[in-house]
Amino acid sequence: MFAVARKPGRLLMACLLCFGFWQLGQGAYIPAKAWLAQELMQRAWTRAGSGEVRATPWPWADTWPVARLTAQSGDVDLIVLAGGSGRTLAFGPGHLSASAMPGMTGNAVIAGHRDTHFQFLKHVEPGEQLKLESSEGVEHLYTVVGIDIVDSRSGSLLLDTDDAMLSLVTCYPFDARDAGGPLRYVVTARMIHSG
Repeated sequence: MFAVARKPGRLLMACLLCFGFWQLGQGAYIPAKAWLAQELMQRAWTRAGSGEVRATPWPWADTWPVARLTAQSGDVDLIVLAGGSGRTLAFGPGHLSASAMPGMTGNAVIAGHRDTHFQFLKHVEPGEQLKLESSEGVEHLYTVVGIDIVDSRSGSLLLDTDDAMLSLVTCYPFDARDAGGPLRYVVTARMIHSG
């Protein structure tokens, strides 16, 4: 009778262990995917710098590298992809096509997920410098001039500006349990040098 009672306990323990490992795997999947995608995009970036037009990071990709973003906060070095769809943002920050290209007059808007690529934004301070490099190798240096929290239901980003601007956008708050709320964290920077 005692042996019979131990088997259900072992079975329950085995099930709980399996469930625990499954949960760990689910939690590690998104960061692992983001890291691997950046590695593949770094290779595509190198090909783009060698003159390949729309160098896709993997054969079935519907996006390509358009810029490289570096920042002092968190030792950031990210490849920015073309487009802002959810599918694109799963792999890296995306340049919204309705906005200006980096370095051009107007506001270049780049979006990214708060829990992966744009997590560093919570440490960015006004006055910090951000660098965007185009796929042609031209570097644009920006200085952060503002940080705002915007309600996406009532606010919007100004796209037509007289200066070359950069807006980095992610969901807010950073530690929210549920993704996709209406608040956006917006870091705005003005270009101070190009060349």
